[in-house]
Amino acid sequence: MKKASLSRKLFKLHSWLGLCTGTFLILLGLSGSVLVFRTELDHFFNQDLLHVSNPRTKVPDQALKNCYDSMTSRYPNLDGIAWVNPDAGPGQAYDFRIYFNDARLLTYDLALISFNPYTGAILREGPSTQFTPSFMEWLFQFHFSFQLGMPGAALTAIFGITMLLSLLTGAVVYRKMLWKVLAFQIKINRKNWRTVNSDLHRIVGVWSLLLNAVIFFTGFWMNMFAFNAKTWQNELVQTRPNTLISVSPDQMYRKALAAMPDLEPTYVYLPTQPERKFEVRGYTKGQLKLAGSGSSVRMDQQTGEILKINRLSDKPLVERIEATFFPLHVGNFGELAVKILYAIIGLTPGLLAFTGFLLWWRRARKPRARRKSPKQTI
Repeated sequence: MKKASLSRKLFKLHSWLGLCTGTFLILLGLSGSVLVFRTELDHFFNQDLLHVSNPRTKVPDQALKNCYDSMTSRYPNLDGIAWVNPDAGPGQAYDFRIYFNDARLLTYDLALISFNPYTGAILREGPSTQFTPSFMEWLFQFHFSFQLGMPGAALTAIFGITMLLSLLTGAVVYRKMLWKVLAFQIKINRKNWRTVNSDLHRIVGVWSLLLNAVIFFTGFWMNMFAFNAKTWQNELVQTRPNTLISVSPDQMYRKALAAMPDLEPTYVYLPTQPERKFEVRGYTKGQLKLAGSGSSVRMDQQTGEILKINRLSDKPLVERIEATFFPLHVGNFGELAVKILYAIIGLTPGLLAFTGFLLWWRRARKPRARRKSPKQTI
């Protein structure tokens, strides 16, 4: 009796969690599926814009400095600049994400700007709150904050946990079906739309359970910054005027790569505030991409001195585990097959929300006396 009572309570909790988060499951799932191919889609839809001239000519030695000078003169109060594609090949634009602060909580202040590294010309420019310069950049900000700034970032973290709870309660409620589904003993009964919907909900839920649980948890973890009171306070403080770096960023970049020859850079931070430091971050050669891009070289931008060389392999176990969260969330650790799998899994939360709603709606329409207990329907 107690077991049946617990099952009923978990079934109700599972249903209400699904109903309350259903719309957000669809929005986050769809946007996440598209963002799996974020770089590829951005290049595809902007191939004419981002194709730069003179690809056979050597990039100028001061290309990075020219871009930095242009950005800091156009934006005198920046919180920082990130070069997000240091692995750009010949003929490709340099993409930079700029961080600023308008002292409002409801805007998460990011912008994208792309340069022709051969000429220094700006190819596209604009905030991530707009579809231009890049819809993919707008979608990225929507995915982690619903375009609602700090409250939105906290909201997506909360929904990450509620969706994880929905999965876990569903796993308990349908526990008797888990092995049967995995062993292909359960097939979709095509008797009518109700049986199709019910079986589809169970089968999709079981097969996507593990990966969805990983995605929801890592999404929550990466947005935990939104629960830090100091982060909210900082968002209300206008960014100070830029403090420009004294050493050429091109020179520091080359020095960083010389200090760590096996580093394959994926991210370069260009500071505009005195307390921040110049940093080159990426993978080490031969490293599994699943381990994350946690190796880096940090330098003093005023003297060019190397402050610290961080190797992911030397970090504590907790930090190495945490480094896997980003690749596990976005699926960038594998080839095309892994990305396709992530894109498909991204569609399952919306499908589960829709089929779950139909299951709830069907039960809600039944007269109370005719309703079966969760134990009978599982």
